[in-house]
Amino acid sequence: MVNVPLRIPMSSGTKKESKGIRCWPEDERPRERLLARGPQDLTDGELIAILLRVGVRGKSAVELGHDLVKRFGSVQAMMNAPLAAWQGIKGLGIAKIAQLQAALELGRRAALPQKREETFIKTTQQAADYFKIRLRGLAEEHFRVAFLNRKGRLLDESPIAEGTVDTVRPHIRTVVAHALRTNASALIAVHNHPSGAAEPSESDKLLTRDLIAACHPIGVKVLDHVIIAGDEHYSFADTGLLDELGLETLAPTPAKGS
Repeated sequence: MVNVPLRIPMSSGTKKESKGIRCWPEDERPRERLLARGPQDLTDGELIAILLRVGVRGKSAVELGHDLVKRFGSVQAMMNAPLAAWQGIKGLGIAKIAQLQAALELGRRAALPQKREETFIKTTQQAADYFKIRLRGLAEEHFRVAFLNRKGRLLDESPIAEGTVDTVRPHIRTVVAHALRTNASALIAVHNHPSGAAEPSESDKLLTRDLIAACHPIGVKVLDHVIIAGDEHYSFADTGLLDELGLETLAPTPAKGS
């Protein structure tokens, strides 16, 4: 009897990789679950996966989504992260980064008041809450001004300057011109400290003093200068520093020889 060797099928040499989410049961796929049960049924990572659409070699979009949440710590942290923090992440090209940034910005804007005429800023806390959404997570200093009428209604909110700590020096004349153009009765200056320290620098104090001096002759009252640092803020008005600078700035100059 002749022994015939058994023919054993050989492996192709590479393990067949998963085809991704499309191979999952339909009721487990994020997009189908969202449409069937609503977005509230999905985890943060799964919602991000829908935005990403596809994963990378060896990792599904859901796994990549969960990895991103873990990397940043939370969706809120992702929303606050500077653009530079997204660069260089494996699996994220410029197209995916752009998709995620667009979605996060929509979420940020959705939290803002829809109508400017319905926005009133009468307290430091209201000013801080209004601007924290706009300034949170920015890598550079941004100086903005809220222009108000006599009742505290927001007439306009304008970016005046941005840059590094050493280069940001808002032009006072730009603030004055905008106040006149909007017919504002008062204003609140706000800027962020990316360092996380809310205490004012000497430069911040000098700027506030110059702003008071420039606005007084045109009848515009500087109500406050608020510094945003993460979830913390510093108010020149609440600490009494605004009044001190006002007295220092607007005090009559003693006559010579007196």
